[in-house]
Amino acid sequence: MYDEMYTDTVIEHFMCPRNVGSMNDADGEGTIGDPGCGDSLTIYIKVRNGIIEDISFLVFGCAAAIATSSMTTELAKGRTIEEAMKITEDDIVEALGGLPENKKHCSNLGVKALRSAIENYYSRKVNNK
Repeated sequence: MYDEMYTDTVIEHFMCPRNVGSMNDADGEGTIGDPGCGDSLTIYIKVRNGIIEDISFLVFGCAAAIATSSMTTELAKGRTIEEAMKITEDDIVEALGGLPENKKHCSNLGVKALRSAIENYYSRKVNNK
């Protein structure tokens, strides 16, 4: 069943997701939920010199939600904040080799949670000055 729906890359990121876990000393944290399907994603970022040095996530959701969350963290890690803000849903879907049409909304979670974490980082930075 999975073979027909998901690419090998999606299955790999679902079975062995990268960067999983919470981050107690995160510089930014963003949580997004999709009430339509029940998925929920939190992304944590650690920023040094404007670069996302470390990133992790916790997700509750389907195989596509797990895979897109994992890929989002892989795409953002090592990038500048500005570069990470430019990551799109299409970038995530493309990096995974495609997603079934009814699962493409899962890539929105990753982008929105990443941007939320970055916005949280900026707000913490301003408030700590």
